[in-house]
Amino acid sequence: MPRPLFFKHLMSDNNSIEEKRSGGLRQLLTTVKRWLSGLSFRTGVIVLALCVPCYIFSFAQMALPISVKAKGVLWFIFFGLAKTFQYGGLTILGVEGWRRLKARFKRNNDSH
Repeated sequence: MPRPLFFKHLMSDNNSIEEKRSGGLRQLLTTVKRWLSGLSFRTGVIVLALCVPCYIFSFAQMALPISVKAKGVLWFIFFGLAKTFQYGGLTILGVEGWRRLKARFKRNNDSH
């Protein structure tokens, strides 16, 4: 039986398929994290700010006159997007960016 092409880069004779899949997923996540952390501070703030409307939509849609199933699907989608934007934005900002953002908010609150 031929091997699927999408696992071709993960296959070798030494390791089992399960070990290859987990190693490939770990490598993919590391690559995505490295790419996200290379984006600018401003991009991180924008992505992080996008989680706010998604949180609002995820709960505000409960007031719509639609079926319970549709409400559940909409909540799942918007809450998932909110979490994705939240963690993506935090990954882009990194520790130093998060400190910089907190210092900016603290400086604005002290000036009032």
